[in-house]
Amino acid sequence: MHSPDPFSLDAIVAPADAQELARTRFAPLDQAGSPGATVLLDTLRTWLNLRGSWDRAAAALRVHRNTVRHRLARVAELLDVDLRDPGVRRELWFALHWPPDEHRTHP
Repeated sequence: MHSPDPFSLDAIVAPADAQELARTRFAPLDQAGSPGATVLLDTLRTWLNLRGSWDRAAAALRVHRNTVRHRLARVAELLDVDLRDPGVRRELWFALHWPPDEHRTHP
């Protein structure tokens, strides 16, 4: 995922450091139980990429909007964060670009 573009985020953050940040940040999700960390991370990624739209995230994930809300509440609880905070969302969005291998949902 490392980019040769000298003006990209990938160029200024070492991939190993970024992946360690993601591993540490998302480690509490390993205690999630069902539906599991991978599903929770995919839901979070989709929701963030769709600018926090519950309905669009639900449609993209092919689940009910309340399922998205429930999953994200679980993410917020396990990570002890407030997803309404733009700084938190930015941090998580960044970390989602380098998830630990066991949580990768996108190639």
